Amino acid sequence: MPEFFAPCPRGLESILSADLDHLGALQVKSAEGGVHFSGDWELCYRVNLESRIASRILWRIKETQYRTEQDIYQAVFNLQWQRWFDVDNTIRVNTTAIRCALKSLEYVTLLVKDAVCDRFRAHCDERPSVNTLQPDVRIHVFIEDNRLTLYLDTSGDALFKRGVRQHTNIAPIRENLAAGILRLAGWKPGTPLLDPMCGSGTFLIEAAQISLNIQPGITRCFAFEKLKNFDAVKWAGMREHAIASQFPAKPLEIYGSDLYGDALKAAWRNLHDAGLSDCVQLKQANVLEISAPAEHGILVANLPYGERMGELDELAELYPKLGDALKKKFGGWTAYLFTADKAILKLMRLSPSRRTPLFNGAIECRLLEYKIVKGSNRPK
Repeated sequence: MPEFFAPCPRGLESILSADLDHLGALQVKSAEGGVHFSGDWELCYRVNLESRIASRILWRIKETQYRTEQDIYQAVFNLQWQRWFDVDNTIRVNTTAIRCALKSLEYVTLLVKDAVCDRFRAHCDERPSVNTLQPDVRIHVFIEDNRLTLYLDTSGDALFKRGVRQHTNIAPIRENLAAGILRLAGWKPGTPLLDPMCGSGTFLIEAAQISLNIQPGITRCFAFEKLKNFDAVKWAGMREHAIASQFPAKPLEIYGSDLYGDALKAAWRNLHDAGLSDCVQLKQANVLEISAPAEHGILVANLPYGERMGELDELAELYPKLGDALKKKFGGWTAYLFTADKAILKLMRLSPSRRTPLFNGAIECRLLEYKIVKGSNRPK
């Protein structure tokens, strides 16, 4: 039975594990930065189509020990690559390592590419071409100490690229991280949701798609469609079922606002392109002045964080004002603020009821939960 690894944003491994269990995956085991699992190819298709948390689905094709670069070359050359994809498919090799004693990972990448091409040349007297931008087949090499693991990427483009958010702002949050934050917040369809600093609308789009049962991968293509074992009939039936299970678009209790008109335009265009513009209410407003759109609900925001002194000064001024605004206008709500700025803990004037460590790429962040009651929430 095929074995897979699904990388995800660090901090969301337990959520991804639960999703894979629900989808019927076997031998589910969390690791730092992802989840190992096994299952048939129908499961692989379904996880690619339905997972909002995974970044990719990697098929493990080889795991072995090595001592030298020549050992790596030989291990790759010995694999029957022509059984998995055609020589006409373009390839790309990605290499990552932990505690690797080899001198150059770039050389390892070149070595693996040469071994794959040499295997094809030995089999059919031709070799596949390399395409580093839009390859048909991505080969992932992972080295830890003296262990070599080889994967074929069944996803292609990263799964957080849903194909619906074409217009972005300066620092957008990735879709799978946004989906994970909504899960950690305990948000469910039907619960009022507000993002008062919505930027290009990532939280809003994720929430609207979840509410309408729109699968995240329904508008895009996947690398498994290039593999020789691809079952086109089964995949077509899966997509047709997913489309038939969607709910019609309708107004939802999902609200977004932003101080900047350009950001709001980007959010509206993304919602419009995704067929969701009638589902979400948008307006231009200052986060410090906006009022709660319902008696209770969940507020979620990806707070800005600065690196230059002027930006840090502005944030230091924002945090206490934000805390006051939440107390005055959002009693009965629960706020989830995502930030990399640790200064917020002292300056917010509210005590978080929960702090969840998450990573936005390589940046360590916190998801802070505030259960808002009117008046001060600080210990007396």
